[in-house]
Amino acid sequence: MSTSDPILGILGTGRIGADHARTISTLSGIGGILVADAVPESAQKIAQELGATAVSPDEIFDKVDGLVITTPTSTHAELIKKAVAKKIPTFTEKPIALDVPTTREVVDVVNDSDVLVQVGFMRRFNDGYANARKLLAEGAIGELRRGNVTMGDTPAPPESFIKFSGGINKDCLIHDADITRWVTGQRIEEVYEVGFSRGADYFARWDDIDEGGGVWTLADDSIVTFQTTRNNGAGYDIRLELFGTKDTISVGFDTYMPITSAEPGFTFEQAGDRFQAFYPRFIPAYKKEIGHFVQAMKDGSPSVATVTDALEALYVCDAMDLSRKEHRPVTVDEIRQAK
Repeated sequence: MSTSDPILGILGTGRIGADHARTISTLSGIGGILVADAVPESAQKIAQELGATAVSPDEIFDKVDGLVITTPTSTHAELIKKAVAKKIPTFTEKPIALDVPTTREVVDVVNDSDVLVQVGFMRRFNDGYANARKLLAEGAIGELRRGNVTMGDTPAPPESFIKFSGGINKDCLIHDADITRWVTGQRIEEVYEVGFSRGADYFARWDDIDEGGGVWTLADDSIVTFQTTRNNGAGYDIRLELFGTKDTISVGFDTYMPITSAEPGFTFEQAGDRFQAFYPRFIPAYKKEIGHFVQAMKDGSPSVATVTDALEALYVCDAMDLSRKEHRPVTVDEIRQAK
């Protein structure tokens, strides 16, 4: 634990790594930024843009006070374990790994240490989701009975990303699984998912879907429907609706929402351009989550998005994948208890 301004290292300067680097460069309380990538030219480009320093992936572990991992998912687990072994506080993008056994290994390593590891579930730092959690806990909507998740992604990622992504559930709906659990305080106990590849042919080639939907049953028997797509032509659309015995609330229901009303004579006034990608939609949340990570490095406070949280969300994703493939409801315990 240190009260001085830390030097942060960003390992991986692809799309989200470069975006995180730009976000971090706007934050106060940071002593410097180092960037590294397996493709040196990528790191050098973002370093030049931000006035940061480019180093090699091996060097970065010995030159930083904290590490931000934004490399491909297949590399996360080993990099987290290496950082923990070197006692480096670490922020990692989700998921930790694409399979449960590897994720459990990382959970054991982290939980057996005293090293801070925070997972990039940025929606926990979004004001809308945080307020929904507060309102539900205060009883403002009465007893929760139903919910609905909208995950409208755009633009569809290229095949080079899809083949390593682990599928739409582990890439996208993992966020919705985590935030539903966080907002409601309830585990997702059973899932049923259907899905199809209706857009680019490469989704089916990698056993993925670009259109899906289904039902989650929560521990208190609340029913949450969900829908997901890679092809939301209206713009990037992320919402959570909660239906209670007193009131209904919605996260993401604002004047940037990419919706056109079909009601005659009614015009939904847009405050500005609709979001066309995920990062602009959540920039304030990204700033808050990295800010929280930096503050936790300084004062020793715990992570609010842990590796155990990541494992719980992964169980749900695996259950959805199995449900879709076998066309049946799957309890999350079936995944949790599998060897």
